[in-house]
Amino acid sequence: MLLLFCFLALSATSCRTIAPLAPVNLLQPGWHVRQGQAVWKPPGARPELSGELLFATNDDGDSFIQFSKSPFALVTAQTSQKRWHIEFGSGDYSFGGIGQPSEHFGWFKLAPALGGAKLSPPWHFERTSDTNWKLSNIRSGEMLEGFLSP
Repeated sequence: MLLLFCFLALSATSCRTIAPLAPVNLLQPGWHVRQGQAVWKPPGARPELSGELLFATNDDGDSFIQFSKSPFALVTAQTSQKRWHIEFGSGDYSFGGIGQPSEHFGWFKLAPALGGAKLSPPWHFERTSDTNWKLSNIRSGEMLEGFLSP
């Protein structure tokens, strides 16, 4: 009887996913926008992809990153007020949460790394020039390398 009660109690609970963050208006005051090119090597044996990179941060510490191959957005990652959201492709795969972004997504490491923060292993960041950089995960093989306009 106790087992039946536990099963019913667990079945009656619902799961609520976190809604995506509101769209960003990069024309609002306080946003600093940079554009460039990047090569992304996803984790595992997936092939490298090259494309356009849009990188924006604001005075509140929010960030917006979009990696695209015209006319498609391949990755869109956003942080805002202790929330995060990432979307791959046309929204087929999206993840979000509260607090610090998941360590699995290197896209969320780019803003702190470009801001001068030291990353903890397995993530590694290096500047190869004033505008060029490389972000890599030595464990998963994921790599993001590119440049951004000043």
